[in-house]
Amino acid sequence: MTTSTILFLIIIGLCAGLLSGLIGIGGGIIMVPLFVFLLGMSQHNAQGMSLAVMLPPVTFLAVYNYHKAGEVDWKMALIASTVFIIGGFIGSKFALKIDEVILKKIFGVLMLVVAIKLLFFSK
Repeated sequence: MTTSTILFLIIIGLCAGLLSGLIGIGGGIIMVPLFVFLLGMSQHNAQGMSLAVMLPPVTFLAVYNYHKAGEVDWKMALIASTVFIIGGFIGSKFALKIDEVILKKIFGVLMLVVAIKLLFFSK
């Protein structure tokens, strides 16, 4: 691993962590594109890397801050996280069978739809 790769990984991790704590995003929206564009990873590899980064309790301290402020409903979080685990397993099975070019387009369209909704249809 080169020094520039390590530097890019530090930058990607820091940006994703900061944005995760600040506005609740990080994995797909930040890490995946940066892994592809800065490190030349395939879409599949970037998605796998993003998930691997989130595997350890990297958001523990950020969640702790929100919990202290009374902003986490643990019952709702438990339900959503349980289904998230199942959905992540099923989604990864599908993603690995999709051609990389198609997968990038799906990812890009999703990002565009979310951006348009946030920019033009949020109150």
